Amino acid sequence: MTYAIVYASRTGNTRRLGEVIREALPAAQCLHCGAPDPKALEADVLYVGFWTDKGTCPQEIGDFLAQVTDQKVFLFGTAGFGGAPAYFDQILGRVRSCLPPEAQVIGTFMCQGQMPQAVKERYEAMEPSPRREAMLENFQKALGHPDDQDLAGLRSAVQAALA
Repeated sequence: MTYAIVYASRTGNTRRLGEVIREALPAAQCLHCGAPDPKALEADVLYVGFWTDKGTCPQEIGDFLAQVTDQKVFLFGTAGFGGAPAYFDQILGRVRSCLPPEAQVIGTFMCQGQMPQAVKERYEAMEPSPRREAMLENFQKALGHPDDQDLAGLRSAVQAALA
C-alpha cells in the first residue's frame, strides 16, 4: 500500500502534523510528502492536511481534493480557534465536500494551531468588546499548538484509520 502526504501550511502547524504522520508510517511506501503535486494522486492512501481559511481548506487543497478518484483519504487540519469538536466537524464537513463521491474518507483529525503575532495585533486594534476579549483569550490558548497531546491524538487517529 502506497501513500502520499499532501498539505498546505501557512504557519507551519499543518506541516508539523504532516511530519508526524510521515514518522508514523513506513518510509518506503511514501510516494510524496509536501505541497499538492499530481504525483501524490498515484498513491493508494492520501493524507491531506490544511490550515483553516474562512471555515474551510485553502483553495489549493480544495483543488487537489477535487482530483482524487477512488483513493482512501485521511483529512487532517489545524484551526486557530479550537476546543469545540462541533466547530472542527463543521470545517471537516466543508472540506469533505471538495472530494468526489467515490473517494473514501478513512479518518480525520483536527486540532488547534498557533496563530501568527499579526493576528493578535489585529485583535488588539479592535474596539474593546466581549468578542475582542474572547478572541484575545483564544489567541493565548492557541499558543504552543499543536502540542504533544495534539500530536499523540493524531498518531492514534492515523493508526485507527489503518486498522
